[in-house]
Parts: sequence; structure tokens; C-alpha cells
Amino acid sequence: MAYEWIIDALEQTWTSIDTLLRPQPPEAYDARTPCPGWSVRDVLSHLLGFEELVRGAPVPEFVGPWPAHVRNPLGELNEAFVAAHRGETGLEVLNRFREASARSLEALRRLDEAAWDKVGWSPEGERPYHRFQETRVLDSWIHLQDIRDALLQPEDDHGAGEEIVINRFEGVLPFVIGKKVNAPEGTLVQVNLVGRLARTVRIGVVDGRAVAVEHAEKVPDLEVTTPVALFWRRGAGRITAQAFLSASATEVRGSREMAQSFAEALAIMV
Repeated sequence: MAYEWIIDALEQTWTSIDTLLRPQPPEAYDARTPCPGWSVRDVLSHLLGFEELVRGAPVPEFVGPWPAHVRNPLGELNEAFVAAHRGETGLEVLNRFREASARSLEALRRLDEAAWDKVGWSPEGERPYHRFQETRVLDSWIHLQDIRDALLQPEDDHGAGEEIVINRFEGVLPFVIGKKVNAPEGTLVQVNLVGRLARTVRIGVVDGRAVAVEHAEKVPDLEVTTPVALFWRRGAGRITAQAFLSASATEVRGSREMAQSFAEALAIMV
């Protein structure tokens, strides 16, 4: 089956959300998450709303001014679905999410390879459908961790979704360093990730472009060593740049000014 690994990652992540929340008391759904303005119920409502949107449901009407955490049209869309489910109990939203996610998985399993490769709408703009589904994994997996953090029930085994998240965040490092940091020609940045998905990533600015570099003889202008968990949390905007840099597990060598710019630019989720 084409892109079965994406389906497996979605199923594992969505099942983990259901397994975590189903035995929780009603008040657990009101716990605040790292997402500004959102409770556990709101995060779950967002995931449910996106599955409804994918199936063609209209965006609910939103009444009143947008909250401060809504900053763009995609945020408005998400908030409209979240607000639409605030009158429901957490368990009601969870049951609806279980049904919606099961339908989504069934629909994905029916797709042929041509459908997976077809270019169309995604939150990132026009992208192949498999890229869109990777984004669904990224969003769902990070929200699973949001729920775990809110309930004070973190897990060490983060499943198949974690690898997709780290690979995606690694893949945008050239954009972060080249466009957002605007590092000058000849700059070399090395990021050492520590943990289950440990890796070393080198980004060099060559001929005006930031690109991944296999080997480099020069000493990096900036070298950042940090756990995988801190890397994705900063990339997802769940911790501040200062919290990322000042964490005891983060080590910085080289330009402190560039380190600050890098940490600020690393938050890349919309």
C-alpha cells in the first residue's frame, strides 16, 4: 500500500489520544495546554474539526472578536471549529473524534498511489497529498504531547509520529538559517540532537543559499547541542527561545548573537 507508514503513524497517534483520554474524569478536559487559549477539550475539538473539514464540512460561523492567539486565516478556521464544540462534554468530543478518525483512516487505505501524489490544498499551500498527510501526523502528534503535558502524563515512547516530526523540523533548518536568520555567506551552523532520534545536522551558506552539508572542515560559527524533545518543542513554539537556550541540557558554542537569532527563528509552526 502506498505511504502505509503515514497511515500507521496517524493511526498510532490517534489511538494514543483516545487511550489517554478515555479513562479521564470530566474535569481533565478543562486542563490548560501549552497551546495559548486552548484546553484539552479545545485541542481535541481542533483535531476533530480538521477531520470534519477534510470530509467537506463547512467552517462553523464564529461570533465575536478573535482571541489574541488567532493571528492568521488558518488560525481563524481552527478557532471556529474549536468554538463550535465548546458546548459539548469532553467525552462527547472524544467519541466524535474516534468516529471521524476511523473514517479518515478507512478513506486513506482506499487511496491509490496516484491519489497520494496528487497536488492540492494543504495548510502549507499547494502540496502533494502525501505531504498533506505528513502534516496531519505532525499536527496530531504534537497535540498528543500537548495533552500529555496538560495532564502531567508524559511518555518516553513517542511512537512513529515523532520521527516524522523531527525529520520535518530538520528539513526546514536551511530555511530557518538562510531566510529567517539571514546568515551571511560562508556561515556554518551545526545542530546536534541528543536522544532516541539523535543526529548531527550541518547547514552551510554557500553561494547565497543555506544548504545541508555532509562534511565540513571549518569550525562551526554556531554549534547547538540539545535534546530532541527541546528541539521539537521550540520548533512547535511550545517553549520560548530563552527557555530553549537557557535549558541545562542545551549547550551553545560560538556566536551568542547568532544563537539568539537561531532560537527565535526556530519556531516554524504556523
